[in-house]
Amino acid sequence: MQGKKKALGRGLSAILESPETDITSRDISGEYVVGAIAHIAVEKIEPNPFQPRMQFNEEELAELTLSIQAQGIIQPITVRKLGYDKYQLISGDRRLKAARLAGLTEIPAYIRVANDEQMLELALVENIQREELNPLEIAISFQRLLDECKLKQEELSQKIGKDRSTIANYIRLLKLPTEIQIAIRDKKISMGHARALITIDDVKTQLVILHRIFEKKLSVRQVEEIVRGLIPGKQLTTRKEPAVLPVKFEKIRESLTKKLNTRVDVKVHAKGDGTIIIPFRSDEEFDRIITKL
Repeated sequence: MQGKKKALGRGLSAILESPETDITSRDISGEYVVGAIAHIAVEKIEPNPFQPRMQFNEEELAELTLSIQAQGIIQPITVRKLGYDKYQLISGDRRLKAARLAGLTEIPAYIRVANDEQMLELALVENIQREELNPLEIAISFQRLLDECKLKQEELSQKIGKDRSTIANYIRLLKLPTEIQIAIRDKKISMGHARALITIDDVKTQLVILHRIFEKKLSVRQVEEIVRGLIPGKQLTTRKEPAVLPVKFEKIRESLTKKLNTRVDVKVHAKGDGTIIIPFRSDEEFDRIITKL
């Protein structure tokens, strides 16, 4: 006889709607059991130990608190029952925090069954679906699923609906220096900036470029240009300006690209010299470009 499949990996909605976790009834004491929607005392709900989010926006939390004071809880949280009249949060951490700040003594909740693996996945999936995690928190959560649930990246890809390359890019963030990870966490740099910095092996060079991003508000494209212009094995020092393309050369490049109807690259080195690169794919295209020049 084929056994029931584990709930892990079927997605948040599939787990919450599973007949394995949806048994609506009360026990003989009258207490709510798994499957029920009930108003539970907030003091009886333990935090989720697998919550991947490390920070909460205080302003958004204050707004949610005011909304709850005015209108109550619109969407129930989800908990699992640990024992007699004792529960643990699965998802809805912001709502629970805001409810406490609003002075509520009870909160509406779905009561479900979930093992530790499911708890981790439920918390991760719910927050990713709501886009509430920063890239570093997502990376940490992916790594926990790989380590604690003994999954391979391909298996994780199937379970959360993300490409394997996407998962790998997030996990690589954990190899960056602490200072860069903090910048990601605090949204001072984007995922694009971080991915460009990852390709540099030297930590000192990574940090120098990080500070240039702060000072000059460099775009992802500018950082990628800096990284491409680095000489292999040569460190970028604080005394040398990265080869960021000046505005006037950027305009010339755009003008040539439009005039020649082909991509044109302009590179300017630290000493002031540079190159103009006009690629072509055939003799005919070469002749066309020469004619226009």
